[in-house]
Parts: sequence; structure tokens; C-alpha cells
Amino acid sequence: MKFRKKPVVIEATQWFKNGDHPLDYASDQTGFQNGRLTSIPAAHRKANNWEGEVVRYYRDPGVDGNTQCKHCGQTMHVHGWIDTLEGGHIVCPGDWIITGVKGENYPCKPDIFEATYEECQ
Repeated sequence: MKFRKKPVVIEATQWFKNGDHPLDYASDQTGFQNGRLTSIPAAHRKANNWEGEVVRYYRDPGVDGNTQCKHCGQTMHVHGWIDTLEGGHIVCPGDWIITGVKGENYPCKPDIFEATYEECQ
């Protein structure tokens, strides 16, 4: 049997570094500052280059940040991490972050994105 993918309009943005995703600093967050639970404004987090909300910093205690990525060859220091419905995924610089039909986010390699999607108005 053969199937055709249903035409669905998606939102996507290409990611190159921490803070690139438009929703990374879209809202204030609650967190601890000076030992107190407080609201931390999105503008403060962005100005201080804090971790994004959609694409977070890549960190793995078993992987040195100077290790080269098996997908793109760049060091892991410049990578991101995104939680998806299927679990977490590494985000390489240049990957597209797609917002799915249920509001979920997931990364897509540029060559797959180009073969699968076309820009619409």
C-alpha cells in the first residue's frame, strides 16, 4: 500500500544558537533567585543569555562538550537539546525546529526539511 502525507501547514524556525527560537524567551518563568522563589522576567533571561525554553543547552554528563557531533562534526558545546513527545533530541546548528499539529516541537535536519516542506503564504 502507498500513502500520501496530508497537506498540513506547520510553523518552523531554523536554529543556530541558544535563544534563536522565537518562543525561547516568550514568557516570564518562576525560579529561585537569592534563595527566594520569584518571577524571572523573560527580558532578564534573554539579556543574560539564559537557557531557552524550547531549545535548551545540550548537556550530558557522559559526553565532553569538546566531543564532535556524529551528525554535523561541530563540538557539542554549540548544540541544543529539545524535549519531544518521543523523548529528548540533540539539536545541531542549522536544524529546523518544527511545531507540530498538537503544539509539540521537534528538530528536523535541513536536507529532510527541504525535501519535505515548501514555504507557503
